[in-house]
Amino acid sequence: MTDTTLPTTVDASRPDRPGGGAPVASVDYEFAKRTGRAIVNPGPQVSGDEAAAIVADLREAAASAIDPVAETSALTAPADAPAPLVVDRAGWISANVDSFKAMLDPVVDKLNAARSTKKSQTSATAVAIGGKVTGAEMGGLLAFFSSKVLGQYDLAPGGTPRLLLVAPNIVAAERRLQVDPTDFRRWVAMHEETHRVQFTAVPWLRDHLVTRSQTLAVDLAPTPEDLSKRFEQLTRNLPGVLSSGEGIGQLFATPEQKAQIAELTAVMSLLEGHADVVMDAVGPRVIPSVHEIRRKFDERRNSAVGIDRLLRKLLGLEAKMRQYRDGAVFVRAVTDQVGRDGFNVVWTSPDTLPRAAEILDPAAWVRRVHG
Repeated sequence: MTDTTLPTTVDASRPDRPGGGAPVASVDYEFAKRTGRAIVNPGPQVSGDEAAAIVADLREAAASAIDPVAETSALTAPADAPAPLVVDRAGWISANVDSFKAMLDPVVDKLNAARSTKKSQTSATAVAIGGKVTGAEMGGLLAFFSSKVLGQYDLAPGGTPRLLLVAPNIVAAERRLQVDPTDFRRWVAMHEETHRVQFTAVPWLRDHLVTRSQTLAVDLAPTPEDLSKRFEQLTRNLPGVLSSGEGIGQLFATPEQKAQIAELTAVMSLLEGHADVVMDAVGPRVIPSVHEIRRKFDERRNSAVGIDRLLRKLLGLEAKMRQYRDGAVFVRAVTDQVGRDGFNVVWTSPDTLPRAAEILDPAAWVRRVHG
């Protein structure tokens, strides 16, 4: 199918757009999809029959994870929750572009509103060119990430959330680690099914995360008046970002914004750590080689060197790795103190989610929530 759509991020005819006419900030999301699909490496080479067998096996792995995860976590996905979707890297890129559009539309609106007050005379042609530039940048970044992700629960703001299993990445990882393919696929499925359960059995969680993320994204977006200050922050904060691995998003954040990022990161650490704990708890019952898989997988997580390590630091991937570790320590410590049911109080409301300091001090969460 050929795609000839124009930039879709900002609709100049929207009545809420200040002043009407052509917007002055735009992202061409369809161009982002085309760019990502054009440059992404498709992954391991397999025949058509092998690909069909891999997809069927991943679907079976996902289905077989439902009951063990529900039993271990004491959380159950509703019967009408969408089933997992097996995708290739291009499919993952398309899904994430759609999610980025829904997340970033408020940011684009902020930029347009700020520039409209200056009576910007930006032409429609310049907007279209700018939209394609930013679209190409997004497509290139997602093409890079598309080879790193084994699975993802797509929150799909404004759409239908569902679990994505990225088939070529799972195959590439199992080959690279030299582990049993059947066991590895089921192990990955346990982790990702836990995410599906988290967001479907806890109905408020998705909207809470989407709202907080959108609010933070809008707050971080620089207006023209902010730009000179941001360059000063770039010089001042870059060494800290490189040493911490928190990612370039921290470069321009104020102390207040960094505190908001830390609170959001605490929730993400909870979700990733909980999924890791559940997948390992289920593992020995149904995955004979789970201990070998975990050992090799953790070694691989920590083995990046050179330019790859620098990219991980700039893009925040090292901070992502810490989310798994810190979150798993939190979940195990809380469960040891108050049991599984006591831990599951965490899903009661936004107020019972761990705060930034509590992720590193589980006893503090227990004292605050359980008294």
